[in-house]
Amino acid sequence: MKKTGILFPISALPSAYGVGDFGQNAYQFIDKIAAAHLEIWQILPLNPLGYGHSPYQPLSSHAGDEIYLDIEAFIEAGLLYPDEVHIDNQQSLYVDYAKVRKQKQAYYRLAFSRFHGDQQYQEFVEKNKSWLYSYAIFRVFKSHHHECSWVEWPEEYKNYQHDQSFSLLPFTKDIDYQIFLQYFFFLQWQQLRDYAHQKNIEIIGDMPIYVGLDSADVWQNRECFLLEEDGTPSFVAGVPPDYFSKFGQRWGNPIYNWEYLKQHHYAFWVERMKASQQMYDRVRIDHFRGFDTYWKIPASEPTAVIGEWVEGPSYDLFDTLYSSIDHLSILAEDLGDLRDEVYQLRDHYHLKGMYVFQFHYAYDFDFSKVVVYSGTHDNDTLVGWLNTLDEDEYKKLEELLQDYSQQHMYQKILNYCLDLDAKEVIIPFWDLMGKDTSCRFNVPGKIGSPNWEYHLTDFQEFDVYLEQFFHMIKESKRGD
Repeated sequence: MKKTGILFPISALPSAYGVGDFGQNAYQFIDKIAAAHLEIWQILPLNPLGYGHSPYQPLSSHAGDEIYLDIEAFIEAGLLYPDEVHIDNQQSLYVDYAKVRKQKQAYYRLAFSRFHGDQQYQEFVEKNKSWLYSYAIFRVFKSHHHECSWVEWPEEYKNYQHDQSFSLLPFTKDIDYQIFLQYFFFLQWQQLRDYAHQKNIEIIGDMPIYVGLDSADVWQNRECFLLEEDGTPSFVAGVPPDYFSKFGQRWGNPIYNWEYLKQHHYAFWVERMKASQQMYDRVRIDHFRGFDTYWKIPASEPTAVIGEWVEGPSYDLFDTLYSSIDHLSILAEDLGDLRDEVYQLRDHYHLKGMYVFQFHYAYDFDFSKVVVYSGTHDNDTLVGWLNTLDEDEYKKLEELLQDYSQQHMYQKILNYCLDLDAKEVIIPFWDLMGKDTSCRFNVPGKIGSPNWEYHLTDFQEFDVYLEQFFHMIKESKRGD
């Protein structure tokens, strides 16, 4: 059966607290898309946002970001009182992360002061002890050092995981607070997931291939990465120059020490993949080609021009993952100019890749092997992209879409995508709503505002476009 889905980051949901969260609007959203015959909800990584508020530079591969916690749930649990919570009615189209965090942290602290762990809490702590304590310590140390990177901490903090040279007693309460936040994150998220499953909605999550340097992952597992003695990276990740970027992209993530990981049966990756598999129903792995070959840039280089292609762990890693994790479900982000070996690796494990209309509309495709998208979180919106086309490109597009009668070109593209012979089509909400470049979610290579900030202030306009999309879906005979 052919299915339709929507890409809608949690942060972009409407909320009275300034950023989308696990509250009632998330449940309403599930109701809305289920009624419109959508069966897939794709989101971005839910891990703690790192540098530039990017979900792709997370502070941990295991933890969740407490910014998504529902304040109302704390009121229902008796940990907050209604008159203690003040809603900011000044809604903005862009998330002010610093402001939201400050406001919500005050509520979390108050709720924590009234919380007494029950058996369910103790079971959560025991089940997640392999990462939970070290993550909590990392966050407390990071706060203690004014949020600067662990690489800049004094030696005794930087090396605490290895030598434990001082007592954590002064930090006990703050460590417990971090564990409290994680408990409620996973409690609320699982409740939301369960509700989605009741409505037959599958949730596709996202996992970057690399981890951020300033993360509990690297701090706790330095031997898994190519680092200098002081913790700075010897090499960093990225992609070389191409048609779109003459200097390439220097992401700055540390490169894995694949030799060490292989010797230890890829334990770091097995645990990381397990964490994602437990958080989502299916996991899209960003930059899948990096498992075949990856671009290795000396850390001293300011751009991605200088580097070398290095063979990745390929089949050896995935054989280990599939033998170690039950019901592993992966979607491969296989975009870009790739060598055949990447597709062979993908197909060997029967993974679906991605077709993105903005990139691929002029090419022939085997749609049995891909999930179709109009665009991704890294693309301009469809309307914004259409405005960049020259006269010849636009004419070719008109010829391709001449059988469609919709008034707007972006709607013709949506219909075209729905009609493609692919089992799954996923449309970002900003394309569904015909938004322009001002609503673009991310510009790769750019750091800071307005990346990752766009969100809806209510569902009123969305409901109108979702109704239109519902009729498109019915016409395309998807979801019958």
